Amino acid sequence: MGGRGHTSELLGDETIKSIAEAHGVTSAQVILRWDLQRGIVVIPGSGNPDHIKENLDLFGFELTEDEMEQISVLDRGEKHDWY
Repeated sequence: MGGRGHTSELLGDETIKSIAEAHGVTSAQVILRWDLQRGIVVIPGSGNPDHIKENLDLFGFELTEDEMEQISVLDRGEKHDWY
């Protein structure tokens, strides 16, 4: 998520955290769900069994159009917009 050194910045984003709290999920799940709802194939990786399970649990909630837009307008200064 975001590459080495950027994961905590991405997962700690206030908009992402707020959306995650509203759905009772983690920030990582919100980001992965956002990608899925945009039709982007997501291949998350982790060596932590709890994180692997969490990364697969993306189908018990759906982001609203407003939440999708809130994430879409976040400017991370990156040349891509897939996370």
